[in-house]
Amino acid sequence: MQHFKTLSAYLDYLELPRPEHPLLSVFNATGHNTLPCPKESSPPISNDCYTISFKKIVKGHINYGRTKYDFTNGALIFIAPRQVLQWDSSVVFEQKGFSINFHEDFLKGTELAQHIKKYGFFNYAVNEALHLAPKEEKLIESIVENIEIEYHNNQDEFSKDIIISQLSTLLKYANRFYERQFLNRKELNNDVLTQFNQQLEAYFESGQLQENGIPSIEQIADKMQVSQRYLSDTLKRETGKTTTEHLQLYLIDAAKNILLKPNSSIAEVAYELGFEYPQYFSRLFKKKEGISPTAYREKYKLN
Repeated sequence: MQHFKTLSAYLDYLELPRPEHPLLSVFNATGHNTLPCPKESSPPISNDCYTISFKKIVKGHINYGRTKYDFTNGALIFIAPRQVLQWDSSVVFEQKGFSINFHEDFLKGTELAQHIKKYGFFNYAVNEALHLAPKEEKLIESIVENIEIEYHNNQDEFSKDIIISQLSTLLKYANRFYERQFLNRKELNNDVLTQFNQQLEAYFESGQLQENGIPSIEQIADKMQVSQRYLSDTLKRETGKTTTEHLQLYLIDAAKNILLKPNSSIAEVAYELGFEYPQYFSRLFKKKEGISPTAYREKYKLN
């Protein structure tokens, strides 16, 4: 897989104009201007840059989980360094909008270098893009215009600070709008929880638990066609619990039934549930239930 260490090399590959700054590029299509058109398709690639882009789809569909979603209002897409990118010519975007690309080194020595890692949406997939309402579009566009003006200005000692400040503001608004999107999609988010439990149940019933051990969150997310970070954020907002906590609760619930079966040791119960080490199973059970597996068995065998 091809990896691009510099912004210039990445833009050259995309067949886009070279940046005016070695660590930052801004393409903004306003009025009669259009965005430069990148390569129609690409095999998997990666780079050391962040990307924030806004476009509207004019042909084809992008799936949101298992649901096709209308992109006519436009979508903000966030990409972090070293994420694997791949696309083909089946989806066509309108050549309006903007694309901001900046190398991770552009943030070095700034507060944003640490803050940007807290924004989970940089680890969402394209089908989990942020869909903006018209008022939100205008607000984001005004911030991008400020960044573009500073980008094209003669660089001075204030330029980087101003651009970083505007990028920080853009990301804070994006975070707010994502919260709104989660609220607006409550029904779909509840479906995510149902799908999560269904995937776990299917995995358990298929016998893969004994053969391959406890499934990873990434495996479950892949089956659900959502990103691991998006799945975790959705469940956390809806239930107050992370994906790992939901997985653990499922395992503990299954353990309670097995523990009450006769002639099975605690170690055998642990192995049956996919735990490599029985001690870890016992610690987790006690942490979640307040008593050890042995104490639980004794307590409920008496009733």
